[in-house]
Amino acid sequence: MTHALPVGLTATSVVAASSANLGPGFDSLGIALSLYDEIVVETTESGLTVEVEGQGAGQVPLDASHLVVRAIERGMQAAGVTAPGLVVRCRNDIPHSRGLGSSAAAVVGGLAVVNGLVAQAGLATLSQQDLVQLSSEFEGHPDNASAAVLGGGVVSWTEVDGTATHYRAAPIRVHPDIRLFAAIPEVRSSTAETRVLLPENVSHADARFNLSRAALLVVALTERPDLLMAATEDVLHQPQRAAAMPASAEYLRVLRRYGIAGVLSGAGPSVLALTTSDLPAEAFEYGPANGFTVTEMTVGDSVRWASGVAVRS
Repeated sequence: MTHALPVGLTATSVVAASSANLGPGFDSLGIALSLYDEIVVETTESGLTVEVEGQGAGQVPLDASHLVVRAIERGMQAAGVTAPGLVVRCRNDIPHSRGLGSSAAAVVGGLAVVNGLVAQAGLATLSQQDLVQLSSEFEGHPDNASAAVLGGGVVSWTEVDGTATHYRAAPIRVHPDIRLFAAIPEVRSSTAETRVLLPENVSHADARFNLSRAALLVVALTERPDLLMAATEDVLHQPQRAAAMPASAEYLRVLRRYGIAGVLSGAGPSVLALTTSDLPAEAFEYGPANGFTVTEMTVGDSVRWASGVAVRS
C-alpha cells in the first residue's frame, strides 16, 4: 500500500564523505571523513525544484536525473510513499570526482532524508541495513556507501543468493590515536575510467599479499596503529592507477618515504594519510606546492536525519 505524503513536510539529512580501499582493502574497507553534505527536502503541491550550493553548483543537473533526486525517489518507493512535488536543496562540501565518496554521500543523504518525511506521517523508517542495501545498489559495491551510512570505519562485503545481491557492512572502531590528513587536488578523476586500468586476473602471490595486508589493516586501524605502514601496502590497484594520476602517485611515494601511511583515497586522485603524529613539514608542504589542499580531518559520523529541522552540527 502506498501513502501520499502531505504538502508542507520538511526534512533534513547530513552525510559524511568517505575514503574507500585504504590501500589493500579493495572494494571492502572504508572510513567516513569529517566533511559533510546537507540535503533539505520539502513536499510541495507539484513539480520538482532542485537547488545546489557549494561543490557541484553549476555543474550537476537540476532535474530528475540529479543523483540525490533519484535516491529520494528510490527511498520513497522502498518506504511506500509518494509526494506530489518536491523542493530539494543540496549544500555540498564534499568535492566531486576526487575519490571522497561524493556520489555515495548523495545517495545515502537522499535515502536518509526520506526517513525525515515518513516519520512525520507516522510510517516506518528505513533501517541502517536498508540504507546500506539501497545505497550500495546504486554504487555496485558497499565500501563508500556503508561508511557514509554507519560512520567510522567499516568492513563491507557482498552476498549473492540466487539472483539477489545482498550488501553487508560491519562497523569497526578506529583507534583514537589515528589522525587523518586528506590531500585533495583540483584535478578530477572518474572511478569508471580508472577501474578499466585494473587487470581482470591477478596472481596468487598478489592476492595472498593483499589478503594479508587487508587483515593486518583491520588490526592496525583498531588496535595497533604502529602497523599502519605495513598494513596499507597494496599491489592490486594503486600501482595500476599510478599512470593515470602521476601527481597522486608521487605524493604517495613522498609520504611513505617519510614513514607516513599514505593511500589513494578510493579511485583517487585524492590521497589520504593515516598517522599518529603530525605530518613532517616536508611532506605537508609538498601538497600545496604540487596542487593539493591538505586538510586534517577526523573520523566522520553516521548519516543523520531529522524532520523539519536542520541537523548539521
